[in-house]
Amino acid sequence: MITQMMVQPSFWVESGIKISKIRNLHLFKFTDELQSRLEELSLKRKAGFLTSEEEAELTGILELDRIFTLLNARIIAES
Repeated sequence: MITQMMVQPSFWVESGIKISKIRNLHLFKFTDELQSRLEELSLKRKAGFLTSEEEAELTGILELDRIFTLLNARIIAES
């Protein structure tokens, strides 16, 4: 098991999450702002310019993305 620092995914619950209706299903999505931040941090990582604080932030956002992928897959499977 690898230990790494991250901003807790729950940090974005109030401001970074929206529920969107897609084909009569309510799915979890990132707000436009959080999606933009994810893209910005991903580009900085690819370029090798992330600070340790940004790496922790990106790790938390990616974990939240994995959680949403699982939840949305279950919602879709149960519909």
